Amino acid sequence: MTKFYKFIYKVFARPVRWLWRVSSEGKENIPEEGCIIICNHTSFADVLVLEVAQERQVFFMGKKELFKIPGLKQLISGLGAFPVNRGGADVGSIKRTISEIQSGRMVGIFPQGTRLPKVDPRTTGVKGGVAMIAVRARCKVVPAYIDNEGGKTRPFSRNHVKFGRPITSEELEASVENHRDYQGMMEYAFSKVCELKYGEGCGYLTKSAEGSSEADNG
Repeated sequence: MTKFYKFIYKVFARPVRWLWRVSSEGKENIPEEGCIIICNHTSFADVLVLEVAQERQVFFMGKKELFKIPGLKQLISGLGAFPVNRGGADVGSIKRTISEIQSGRMVGIFPQGTRLPKVDPRTTGVKGGVAMIAVRARCKVVPAYIDNEGGKTRPFSRNHVKFGRPITSEELEASVENHRDYQGMMEYAFSKVCELKYGEGCGYLTKSAEGSSEADNG
């Protein structure tokens, strides 16, 4: 935890928990070493809720355009964000993410790639690049689900965060026949996110299960 983030957390964590009515369970599943945390995504506030629902600092990727804005660049960098090119494959961002994980930090990624309020996450597309990072970093992936009222994280509404059992990189690789099938690995990992809400065996509705191409979007 950086000094700046430690100060911000000490001042704002309690008010944020109160304003967004944040509760949590399963924090014991978060490892102490470097790892990735993945979660469903319905609002900008998901970042805040994940931060205050547990004690570790979460380092998030941010659109590179945000880092060109004076003042904002210094603020979000101090909070642990780092730039990524969302318009295409950004090798530098991938290497940076792996480096952050291997240095012992927890990196937060939303596999759906965008905010999808009031949508069943089991029917949305996910991005396989997250699994590629996990395999290359040889790190654990912690599934998390933000369960909220009305299908969107918002203030003055209940937002309950559940952290699941961490998934090892070996488990990710074993979930598919081809060890380079990162899309399949990510669908497996995201199914564990969805199971935190819908129960075991009721996870991600993959293309093979539903006859839909949605799982391949993005």
